[in-house]
Amino acid sequence: MAEGDQKPLAGAELARYARHLTLPEVGLEGQQRLRAARVLLVGAGGLGSPLALYLAAAGVGRIGIVDFDRVDLSNLQRQVLYDHDDVGESKCRLAADRVRRINPYVEVSAHEVRLDAGNAREILRDYDVIVDGTDNFPTRYLVNDACVLMGKPNVYGSIFRFEGQVSVFCADRGPCYRCLHPEPPDPGSVPNCAEGGVLGVLPGTIGSLQATEAIKLILGKGDSLIGRLLLFDALEMRFRELKLRKDPDCPICGERPTIRELKQETASCAAPEPAADDGRTISPGVLAEWLRGDAAPPLLLDVRTPGEWAICHLEGALLIPVQELGRRTGEIDRTREIVVYCHHGPRGTAAQDLLDRAGFDGARNLVGGIDAWSRVIDPDLPRY
Repeated sequence: MAEGDQKPLAGAELARYARHLTLPEVGLEGQQRLRAARVLLVGAGGLGSPLALYLAAAGVGRIGIVDFDRVDLSNLQRQVLYDHDDVGESKCRLAADRVRRINPYVEVSAHEVRLDAGNAREILRDYDVIVDGTDNFPTRYLVNDACVLMGKPNVYGSIFRFEGQVSVFCADRGPCYRCLHPEPPDPGSVPNCAEGGVLGVLPGTIGSLQATEAIKLILGKGDSLIGRLLLFDALEMRFRELKLRKDPDCPICGERPTIRELKQETASCAAPEPAADDGRTISPGVLAEWLRGDAAPPLLLDVRTPGEWAICHLEGALLIPVQELGRRTGEIDRTREIVVYCHHGPRGTAAQDLLDRAGFDGARNLVGGIDAWSRVIDPDLPRY
């Protein structure tokens, strides 16, 4: 961790950080350590929003922000760095400007790129603490592996629906993320936030906890979450804690590591988009022509949740959530051709497999799901 510089705090800085300076655990020395610290935020979304706000306010001297995305209207329910007029603008640039307005004594570096195996070392090397605010598995594993190989602490957080997790992975003092999850999940096996939803205030809770852990690491104070996984259930308003142990067989930080260089994981929470019209899939354009034509229309089978159905659905579709499909196949007309759809496609693929096992032949999955239908065919259909 960077040592505090010897340059005395200016009068305005003394006033700004007065409530820190009176804390024995922080004081003048601790505030100087914060000013000398360099923290990289990977992601400027739900978790990155409270992280940027609180680390800037705390006086972390240099904050780096990595994000290549643009603000979407659906972000505003939880990404409090942005407002309605920011839709379509660069998150990275907006976040950097917001940090500068919060604290003019903070240096901000905006890395408006997608973090990948080719640039991760170059970007991470200038920072003392890495804070993972990502929402996808490839980047999460990349951040972990880069931190292990470069000897940097990784302040981890994740959110989904009403639940969140926080830990600090530091391979020289405890386990890394791969000790907990050696490999990414199979594509399509884990729903993303767009499909499963996330409580808008949840990133504020988890991101604030991450900011707390980052500040403690910089100060060298308190009991870090290294070796512990903190679980938060917002519905029950309950915290639980799991002890984590370093895995001697971990592929990157174990006794015989097999990962020695950064690689780009390809698995994510969404399954790869299949090729259109390959006999198992159908594109939105082809389905639209089919529905407009003279041929008998297919049975449209919606395998999303009732909550998603209430937001939008295709006219005439039959709703059977994929979790219930195995016991409700009797409701499906076997004499009709079937087109399955979900939000983006992965649950449709799972539904096809269930239908295959139940003896239905030729069910096709709508490429890109109802989201693609809205983008390509019917822009009046609400997106979420």
